[in-house]
Amino acid sequence: MAKEKKLTFEEAMEKLEGIVEQLEEGDIPLEEAISFYKEGMELSKLCHDKLKNVEEQLAQIVTEGGQTEGFSITEEE
Repeated sequence: MAKEKKLTFEEAMEKLEGIVEQLEEGDIPLEEAISFYKEGMELSKLCHDKLKNVEEQLAQIVTEGGQTEGFSITEEE
């Protein structure tokens, strides 16, 4: 998974979508499905971590006057 750390968010999502499609088909051996599942979970964590990092970067927004202003994102349920 070390090389996945260098993936962009978009590349990781694309790989994750491919894994989901393969798992949904259900035509793969159990051992291979488990391997895909593990890789998918790692990619999911990578994407989550990247999004969390962006959220932290956006926590402070600079206004037109150069002042920083607090910013928070509320999650929809």
